[in-house]
Amino acid sequence: MKIAQVAPLYESVPPKLYGGSERVVSYLTESLVELGHDVTLFASGDSITRARLVPGCEGALRLQGRKVVDPISHHVRLIETVFQRSAEFDVLHFHIDYLHFPCARRTPVPTLTTQHGRLDVPDLHPLFEAFPDMNLVSISDSQRAPIPKAKWMGTVYHGLPPDLYELGEGSGNYLAFLGRFAPEKRPDVAIEIAKRTGRKLKIAAKVDPADREYFKKEIQPLLQHPLIEVLGEIGEEDKRVFLGDALALLFPIDWPEPFGLVMIEAMACGTPVIAYPNGSVPEIIEDQKTGFLVSDVEEAVAAVNRLDTLNRFEIRKVFENRFSAGRMALDYLRLFQKISSKELSPRSGQ
Repeated sequence: MKIAQVAPLYESVPPKLYGGSERVVSYLTESLVELGHDVTLFASGDSITRARLVPGCEGALRLQGRKVVDPISHHVRLIETVFQRSAEFDVLHFHIDYLHFPCARRTPVPTLTTQHGRLDVPDLHPLFEAFPDMNLVSISDSQRAPIPKAKWMGTVYHGLPPDLYELGEGSGNYLAFLGRFAPEKRPDVAIEIAKRTGRKLKIAAKVDPADREYFKKEIQPLLQHPLIEVLGEIGEEDKRVFLGDALALLFPIDWPEPFGLVMIEAMACGTPVIAYPNGSVPEIIEDQKTGFLVSDVEEAVAAVNRLDTLNRFEIRKVFENRFSAGRMALDYLRLFQKISSKELSPRSGQ
């Protein structure tokens, strides 16, 4: 198939540091190329891919600082480029929320849109009601719950290349927190869990501009404790050791997480996840097998003391079976075929 993958421009594909959606787009794009499909990636110009790259801007917008005042303008130009070339493709696959909806409605080329963010925002309800004909993909079943009447073509869980991470031993004797210093991620709860267990907590996280005040007032005072070590924002290579050496990943989220890529990154290292069962979490983590689902700090502390009941090798096996990039690519290919009536190549396994 001739497939267009349209990525956000905030980060490169793959991102140099933090960037969940762009990372998934990268894994999907490379897997589709590996399966023999003709893939064109519309992304920032500093992206790296074996697909054909069409740059939507010179470099990742987030890393350009004050040089970028209006990021939406870059995305509007990207959308125009995609639809000017739409006749070249069998399917257009978008990862940019809903910005392209008006154009997608007016092209004969089949489109598919993966929703990567939260959908429990009241402003979105009338938007999706106005575009009931858009072919949508959710990244967890729970993500689509606020908008059940949309045209959901299926749920496709994220996947990672099996060789991206390797089985770790958890020999670092510390707990890990990875992601963002944000209220909904509850780094304060992770810190409290570590303090209650007497275990060291290593935090690899960034501070978004919107969360700077929260970080300064609520989190910074907590970081002086001797058990807490802040590493800052880390890249892919550093994550291998960070997650592989951790006893467990703490994921005490306080919001309807659409997916939570960090959970399967930990699983790829054989590292258990101790998480609050919000959003997608119960779909990703199998309680008492790949981690523990807990409802408060006390239960999380008890879970830390039960980590030796879990098998890291089995956790890695669950990752390989459920969350590989190859499986993700095949799931998307089935949806591409469904909306385009195009035959898939023999290498796709269909």
